[in-house]
Amino acid sequence: METAENKTNRPRNTLNYHRIGQIIRKHRNQQRLKLIDLAARTGMGSALLSKIENGRMIPTIPTLFSIIHQLNIPLDSFFSELVKEDDFPGYLHIPRENYHPYVKEEKAVGFNYLSILEETITAGSFQISLLELLPGARRKPVSTDAYEYLYILNGPVRFQLGTAKLQLNTGDSLYFDGRLPHVPVNETKERLWLLVIYFFQSPAGS
Repeated sequence: METAENKTNRPRNTLNYHRIGQIIRKHRNQQRLKLIDLAARTGMGSALLSKIENGRMIPTIPTLFSIIHQLNIPLDSFFSELVKEDDFPGYLHIPRENYHPYVKEEKAVGFNYLSILEETITAGSFQISLLELLPGARRKPVSTDAYEYLYILNGPVRFQLGTAKLQLNTGDSLYFDGRLPHVPVNETKERLWLLVIYFFQSPAGS
């Protein structure tokens, strides 16, 4: 049976090349740089950098090292992020203001993408649900054998997750291990709506 300490079937020290773009984007956003700024620093095209960040292209070693150098990321720090597997604390509360804008196609007009969550889980099935939470709705905390992603369509929602009590507002996201006992609470007089996505992982050895 899979436990919280053994969440994936991948070797703990395997390099996760698909995360290269995610890590580059994270550091670029932390430095408040636009794609065009990084393009100017590296001498690469914005379209190429966009493909790398969005996982549509794995960069060559020289290209990757150039990007890392221009972002002033220590090499040991960058590659340690590629092998991180067991640092998930059980849940991630993501306020709306922490979503990161990014560009997929340079020539597109009116397409504004926001990166909400970039997380890797073992391949499996998923279910997308819409939860209507009525005023006064009640239930005991439950556990689900899946990871869950919530998007708060309208709030506020008080969310009990294990021993944590979270206040989720309109536009916030929550990603968590569903095996933690959890329950949303509607303390308002309005109907609240939550988008819920369940990620069911494949059993070990399947």
